[in-house]
Amino acid sequence: MTPDQSLVYLNGHYQPLCDAKISVLDRGFLFGDGVYEVIPSYRGRLFYLDDHLSRLAKSLNSIRMTPPHSTTQWSEIFQPLLDPTKDQYIYLQITRGVAAKRDHSFSDDLTPTIFVMSADMAPIEHLRSGTQALTIEDTRWHLCNVKATTLLANILLRQEALDQQCAEAILIKNGLVLEGAASNIFVVKDGVILTPPQASNILPGITRKVVIELIQSQRIPFQEVAISTETLDHADEIWLTSSTREIIPVTELNSRSVSSGTIGPMWHRINTLFQEKKAHD
Repeated sequence: MTPDQSLVYLNGHYQPLCDAKISVLDRGFLFGDGVYEVIPSYRGRLFYLDDHLSRLAKSLNSIRMTPPHSTTQWSEIFQPLLDPTKDQYIYLQITRGVAAKRDHSFSDDLTPTIFVMSADMAPIEHLRSGTQALTIEDTRWHLCNVKATTLLANILLRQEALDQQCAEAILIKNGLVLEGAASNIFVVKDGVILTPPQASNILPGITRKVVIELIQSQRIPFQEVAISTETLDHADEIWLTSSTREIIPVTELNSRSVSSGTIGPMWHRINTLFQEKKAHD
């Protein structure tokens, strides 16, 4: 099946991707007025679905929208798009819908536009040698905890990293490490795993949550704490986490090796636990 013939869901109907159309007056198209969610599926099993849908509900509430479906209804919508023989992810986007004219103000009686598609997980690179990252000053808006479709700042920040042959931009504000442009961050220093505390300036990543659960289950020293750029520069290990890239070890930061420049033992330990959890949950 060619990509444009793949099955998608749009506003209650399944159809080939090439036939899926929205109005040019959709507020998601005009204003980026909407939210989205990315949910991994391993061999047809949705991973941490309840947590993803809980985050979706919080994002919707933050922009004054109501979740249109229950967990059961969402699961029923997703299933026809999944292949039980593949590792995939669900992309779900909800916009405020179509208004009669382009206007910054909105009414509460609009019908949301709901779009869902699936895609195969790309092979996870950099697991043998690690990846490269660079630090960039954060230029995003204040509500980074809302998974909004308005991702222009993230796109430009990550593209700056890619232009410099790095896989990710690690965002800095007021001398503190926040997260990646499309990921959360963990730092290992002197046997303690650190990650920035949850706040409005970082996304509440689901993979971040899973990793924290695994760390705590092993009673490994762990802190949710503000991380300075100095701590980052002298880290023993740096990891990036996301739903589609899982746990990525960073072995080079700003063109300098992280510690010895090889993947660290703590990453191997946590990644092994993560892979086991994927296989059984």
